[in-house]
Amino acid sequence: MARHMLLIQSMLRILLISGLLGSVAGGALHADAISEARPATLEAGYRQMYNLQFAQAHETFRDWEGIHPDDPLAAASDAAQYLFAEFDRMHILQSEFFTHDQHFITDHKLTPDPARKQRFREALAVSRGLANRNPRESTAEFAAVLCDGLESDYMALIEKRYAASFARMKASRTRAEKLLAANPTYYDAWVAVGLENYMLSVRPAPVRFLLRVGGGQTDKALGLEKLRLAAEKGHYLAPFARLLLAVAALRDHHQDQVRSLLDGLCHDFPENPLYALELGRLGPIAAGSTP
Repeated sequence: MARHMLLIQSMLRILLISGLLGSVAGGALHADAISEARPATLEAGYRQMYNLQFAQAHETFRDWEGIHPDDPLAAASDAAQYLFAEFDRMHILQSEFFTHDQHFITDHKLTPDPARKQRFREALAVSRGLANRNPRESTAEFAAVLCDGLESDYMALIEKRYAASFARMKASRTRAEKLLAANPTYYDAWVAVGLENYMLSVRPAPVRFLLRVGGGQTDKALGLEKLRLAAEKGHYLAPFARLLLAVAALRDHHQDQVRSLLDGLCHDFPENPLYALELGRLGPIAAGSTP
């Protein structure tokens, strides 16, 4: 059961990920979306994080927090940065992890950084404290969705606490559904719904049954639909949704889709070598195929 639960959570959500942040007005976060002359923004911090520039992202999020001390998304975003940095250090960010269960089990030898874990926990606590002041506000609800997702990822992928992670994942999805019922255009929140449905749907039938009994959602088609919606209309998490769609396409052997998605991510985040690495693993384009 523990091995099958490894794929429940995904980097990024975070990135994970991701993976869920801010007053989303639509439009993906592309390379030309942020001017170097602009002051610190959450958008700038997320661009740095997707480019694996974690120290810069931390400074950007802290600057935003100084300007907007009541914004729970500032600390939640900084927590995401800490998680992504730990994933990168422990080599969890490669999409190979999401397509080969044994990769993590046999190759994962690094232990968690206790100092980074402490900072991660502190950032989550700050964000939740601020969110609890105005729990019905959309930004606060979204920050809570993000915090639950980030904590779920840490539990599953770093601490291997699968039962606790599953419970936190469900909490994130439930919060997201509540937020979306009131504001369906909060597109980044669809990642929580799409991720759970897709990641649980690819488990073997007996495992899916147990997960459904436990309150999990396992509809693959619905999961992919919501991830596409987030990828097309999301904001902070749109790049993460695109990465998850690439992972799904890779699992289903749709290499043209994988190549298209990774090409776009390479273009938008050139400082991140992981996308180019995965492109290289695809090999040459087959004759007659569409790049």
